[in-house]
Amino acid sequence: QHAEPRLSIYGRSPDEWSKLSSWFVCNRIHCPNMTWMIQVPRIYDVFRSKNFLPHFGKMLENIFMPVFEATINPQADPELSVFLKHITGFDSVDDESKHSGHMFSSKSPKPQEWTLEKNPSYTYYAYYMYANIMVLNSLRKERGMNTFLFRPHCGEAGALTHLMTAFMIADDISHGLNLKKSPVLQ
Repeated sequence: QHAEPRLSIYGRSPDEWSKLSSWFVCNRIHCPNMTWMIQVPRIYDVFRSKNFLPHFGKMLENIFMPVFEATINPQADPELSVFLKHITGFDSVDDESKHSGHMFSSKSPKPQEWTLEKNPSYTYYAYYMYANIMVLNSLRKERGMNTFLFRPHCGEAGALTHLMTAFMIADDISHGLNLKKSPVLQ
């Protein structure tokens, strides 16, 4: 038997990883038949509307910087280093049917410039998650560490652009029910 439960990192603050890994190690949650996925809810709009985050870039920094730091210097946060050995990948979750009204393109604001209170589009989130995971994986592979998959929730609801985006950048997807509406993508 094998299990792969999900744990959330929200990106509200950089200490989320430290708290989660401390809980993981202190409670001896690891076992050989269990790996973990980190799900990242797409709720930037909630945090921005309450002024918890100045821009989308800060959310990405809170999600990925602690993992980059633990990869570069594992001794600086030994609990996080242990925890990361049991992580298989990242998921991106939220209600896909919510329309953002933003079409991601080369003209889209950079994450540090995204100060709007509305959520970036699904494709915007997916691209920046993918980009960070790819750079992180390259660094971890170079150091002989485990790497992470990108397996977002995709295709359960929402636009076909979600599936097209995931086809190009994700390792796998969760759901894919909307594939029945697009034989070409199948």
